[in-house]
Amino acid sequence: MARRITRPTAPTTSGARQKPITVEQTGFKDFILSTRDMVMSQRFRLALGILLIAITLMLVIAYISFFFTGANDFSIIEQADARRDMRGEIQNALGLPGAVISRWLIDGTFGLVSLAALIALALYAVRMVTEFSLKRLRLLFITLFTLLWGSVVLGFAQQMTGIGSFFRWGGKFGEMVAVWAMSYVQWLGLLLILIAVLVVFLIVVDTHFVEHCQQFGQWIVGLFKKSKSSELPDLPDELENVDNVIDIVIDPQSEEEIEEIDDSDIPSLDFAPVEIEEPTPETISEKLIEPEEGVDISVEEVKEVELSEDDPEYLLKKLGPYDPRKDLEHYKFPSLNLLKVYDNETAPVINQEEQQANANRIVTTLRNYGIEIESIKATVGPTVTLYEIVPQAGVRISKIQNLENDIMLSLSAMGIRIIAPIPGKGTIGIEVPNEKPQVVSMHSVIASKRFQEEQKMKLPISIGRTITNEVFMFDLAKTPHLLVAGATGQGKSVAINAIITSLLYKKHPAELKFVMVDPKMVEFAPYKPLLRHYLAATPDTEDENIVITDCDKVINTLNSLVIEMENRYKLLMDAGVRNLEDYNDKFVSRRLNPEKLVAESLHHQFLPYIVIIIDEYGDFIMQAGKQVETPIARITQKARAVGMHMILATQRPSVNIVTGVIKANIPTRIALRTQSVVDSRTVLDTKGADQLIGRGDMLYSGNGNITRLQCAFVDTPEVDAIVEHIEKQQHYFEPYQLPEYIPEGSEGEALAPGAVDLKRLDPMFADVARYVVTKQEGSTSRLQRAFEIGYNRAGKLSDQLEAAGIVGPNKGPKGRDVLIQSLDELDKKLEELGC
Repeated sequence: MARRITRPTAPTTSGARQKPITVEQTGFKDFILSTRDMVMSQRFRLALGILLIAITLMLVIAYISFFFTGANDFSIIEQADARRDMRGEIQNALGLPGAVISRWLIDGTFGLVSLAALIALALYAVRMVTEFSLKRLRLLFITLFTLLWGSVVLGFAQQMTGIGSFFRWGGKFGEMVAVWAMSYVQWLGLLLILIAVLVVFLIVVDTHFVEHCQQFGQWIVGLFKKSKSSELPDLPDELENVDNVIDIVIDPQSEEEIEEIDDSDIPSLDFAPVEIEEPTPETISEKLIEPEEGVDISVEEVKEVELSEDDPEYLLKKLGPYDPRKDLEHYKFPSLNLLKVYDNETAPVINQEEQQANANRIVTTLRNYGIEIESIKATVGPTVTLYEIVPQAGVRISKIQNLENDIMLSLSAMGIRIIAPIPGKGTIGIEVPNEKPQVVSMHSVIASKRFQEEQKMKLPISIGRTITNEVFMFDLAKTPHLLVAGATGQGKSVAINAIITSLLYKKHPAELKFVMVDPKMVEFAPYKPLLRHYLAATPDTEDENIVITDCDKVINTLNSLVIEMENRYKLLMDAGVRNLEDYNDKFVSRRLNPEKLVAESLHHQFLPYIVIIIDEYGDFIMQAGKQVETPIARITQKARAVGMHMILATQRPSVNIVTGVIKANIPTRIALRTQSVVDSRTVLDTKGADQLIGRGDMLYSGNGNITRLQCAFVDTPEVDAIVEHIEKQQHYFEPYQLPEYIPEGSEGEALAPGAVDLKRLDPMFADVARYVVTKQEGSTSRLQRAFEIGYNRAGKLSDQLEAAGIVGPNKGPKGRDVLIQSLDELDKKLEELGC
């Protein structure tokens, strides 16, 4: 008998006492927790997955067997006596359970499309066993639509054709809905409804459906244009480009002579070269044409040349310049009220006693080493004071530089920095930290007159203040890429937030997109709500994964950005311009046709700037090495002209992270405090970053100069307020879509040289195989042209086709023999390969 443990409880409001806690209840709670842990374990998932696979296979076998044995099993089940054992009479491959279940699946529910539910169950079971990527909600949505829509379509088809069958094509559901709907809207109404529902479904699940429809429509229009133009007689080359046509009135008296010309003589007529002079409105009416005998020529006076509707000048005059902000014309930029205001944020706090004491200590220290100075002047900044000294004639600068540690000792400072000499001045600078550093607020730099009135910079960034308390700005578009490095906790994340905030306050969502990569998973998380305003992503990226954290996803995204870069270069080349600014200017002035097909599926459009921010990219370099470094190098080498700019941040500025390739392509760098002088030299190619005082104290290296700055401070509540404001604004339907990147191969165990793994086929394998069998040509170069892929990928596809037995070995210029002659035979082969 279990022992009952009780404890006193306070009476409830109703006066009744609460029930005491018992050992039985505690044991039940432990049982629930242990059961939950078991269900969530990998072993349970594996066992359940195998069980589901077995059940699915049994259901598929019963489903297939139904079409061969269902009619006989139907009659047996319907005529069976309750006392009669009919198991021996059932012909279904899985016996009586198979006959009953298959009848219920096909005839009793959704008909033939019930197979979709079995396929979905199989995919989910395989996912539990192998954990391959599967979007469960998307799979559930597609399966439900297939069952409901397909069932009604099949029920409608059976009702319209009147074909008899021992089962209902669309099952009980399809027949019931089809009959009910036709009783209201007749067969034509139901047909239109089914088509409309299908189109809406395709638009929802396929982001490129509308684009494919437009391409198909253009192809259809092109066919009609070709057939229409083919009816016209061929003209000589000299007359093909004549745009100005003069109406010729034929004299009836000479009509008989013209009719005597036989049609067979027309090709033999010789056309002399005709020189066409461009007419102007002033000269058209003045030119007279001498008529030949028997021909009257009437010339209409042209007073004004009308522009064609396709002419850019006509479009510009009628529609005005293209406005990229029109789609979000009601968007409102964040206000300054969202940023925190600090006391005395626009002027430094000057402590005269501190400045005088430091100046005296510097003079005394130099004098102790035999160095006399003529003058000393102090310039007070937010966190550092610059003391400019003018040494007496004959003093060597290197002698003062060697006293850096002695001066720091006399000032009891955390670190000083000697600038010898200051560029553009005949003085030597000694930067000394202030005893009470001042916070540089983001409000002070964003609200500054310089930032608010800046119009020339394409991507203006106001990151902080200089030693002279001036707002420091730079144009990321001119940088063109940026490296931010510093030890942990020195303000690197705050600096990146200041960069992002500057751009959010200056650029419209139509003009700027971000790609954010965050291995820490928390640094860029506050910016996720901006996905439909400012963020870019690869196709089918889920909203919660809009900020990239996984290494594999980083590799795919970087390669997708490389494709975006190449696509933009194709657009620039077709437009005849050299950079993004000229391209967008040309598009705004409507000199580029957005309906023109440039390359593959590219069309001219307004191109926003893309800023790629990778926080702690050294983590990805250590995981993937060249797979990450190579696309980064390609982007930093070429992407400037097409408006793509990269910001790399790392807290480990070692030579294996900040490699020579990275430094060569990113000349602009920001160094916060580093742990050693070696790290400082790695980032800036000079010392100094190791003497910074931290907390946003930084050195900006650009255009050959190094400037000391105090980074503007952006607190987390300020970032949240800005993001919340933008989230409430008018937004796009989805994030900016980057091109889809399909890896040429999958990661896994290495194969022997020349071996082909048929378990990891190219995603295009089935389409390529059907093309090869249809055309009966197995040339690798033909695959390149037909599918517009590179030679390496086309070669791999050819090797896979050979390994699968679809084509023969390579015969050099003769290509490969196609071993499969029909698509039916190919379908069997693809089914064996799991395609």
